[in-house]
Amino acid sequence: MNCRMGELRNKEVINVKDGARIGFVSDVEIDTRTAALTAVIVYGRLRLFGLLGREPDFVIPWKDISLIGDDTMLVNYQKPEAEKETGRLKKLLDKITF
Repeated sequence: MNCRMGELRNKEVINVKDGARIGFVSDVEIDTRTAALTAVIVYGRLRLFGLLGREPDFVIPWKDISLIGDDTMLVNYQKPEAEKETGRLKKLLDKITF
């Protein structure tokens, strides 16, 4: 299956480990020596409409991509421990009880 970058950007990325929707492909990493695609990047979600920045981006290595379909991309992605919810906003929300 051939796919252009413009078509790849419209694909939704779903993690097959937990069925979570990660987002849409935003960018790619390419090895310029071999002209091979090395990773797909999904931008992190906005925090408070972008006023507090973004969550960390998802950099999904090519080896973790399971299937590329017409409108979705299935990935077998495990978020590294350093990127898990450790931000100040998460700690603040943990202190607040509703």
